[in-house]
Amino acid sequence: MMPPPKLPGRLTALALLGTLLFTPPLIGLFDHPGANGLSWLPLYLFAVWGLLILAAALLLESSDED
Repeated sequence: MMPPPKLPGRLTALALLGTLLFTPPLIGLFDHPGANGLSWLPLYLFAVWGLLILAAALLLESSDED
């Protein structure tokens, strides 16, 4: 069974979004201590990583319903 024609484009867009979200200038915005003295960087990295995995799973699972 061939994937739907939109799926490769959407996965490419998701990969480009992930690359953009993990670039050093954007990561640098979160690499400073917050009000409690802890850095926001680990939370940002984990949240983006988790959201990318969730988005990929939703894209791949929705293509199976056809």
